Amino acid sequence: MMDLSDLRMFTGDGSAEFLTPALFRAGFANQPTSVHAADGLRLDDLYITAVVHCAPPANRPLPQEIVRCHPYFLTHLANMPRLQVIVALGQIAFSGVLHALRAQGYDLPSPMPRFSHGGVTSLPGLTLLASYHPSRQNTQTGRLTSAMLDAVFLQARRLLD
Repeated sequence: MMDLSDLRMFTGDGSAEFLTPALFRAGFANQPTSVHAADGLRLDDLYITAVVHCAPPANRPLPQEIVRCHPYFLTHLANMPRLQVIVALGQIAFSGVLHALRAQGYDLPSPMPRFSHGGVTSLPGLTLLASYHPSRQNTQTGRLTSAMLDAVFLQARRLLD
């Protein structure tokens, strides 16, 4: 089993500036900031990973990059035996999670769920929540607001409690 404790995503960038306060307000983080690896941030009942583990050109991964990273994402999921809720941040993450769940043997609904902010997909023992990605493009244009992101993470907290 791989050690998941040292992995950090969204540290010191615009997404972290928007995401970490929402995690804090929902009780998943001990502080509202994430600026560097030794900043004291601790996540509780939450693990953050990505479908694509690289920063692609123009922040838009190519299909082959998603395929190349798929085995790594499957490994992350396999190392979380008590997984109950997944929050997919963005369309790419949502599609990647569904693809990974199918690969792990989950019986997915037909037709396949479609991405929509605030969307909920209930599966046996697991709930998939969808949110717009907290990128600057989404947050600075108002496509994703703090209240919208809070609603998703508060729902995740309720599902876990």
